[in-house]
Amino acid sequence: MTFREGLTRMMKIEIVIHGDDVGAVRELLGATGASGFTLVSGVGGLGHDGYHQGSLLFNEHDAQALLIAVAPEDRAVPLIAGIRELLAERPGVMFVSETWVSRPEYFR
Repeated sequence: MTFREGLTRMMKIEIVIHGDDVGAVRELLGATGASGFTLVSGVGGLGHDGYHQGSLLFNEHDAQALLIAVAPEDRAVPLIAGIRELLAERPGVMFVSETWVSRPEYFR
């Protein structure tokens, strides 16, 4: 028996963006049929644009955020394309990976 037995393959999309761009990514998620996401506000780290503090300075728009979504590949493809367009003009990064879920009906 492997760990994948009884699990369903999906795509996990993680996006680190400026707080001002959360609304645009949420719209993309809804437009592509993603059933939900996890939002982590106030993320910090070191990247291309330098060091970013994880604390919320004045409000959630002044800090970076991490959005995590899981979707079947057919729904992930247009979402990934839309995020790539957004990131072509805005700071941020996207990670895409294969993942396995135990309740696929939650993501359809």
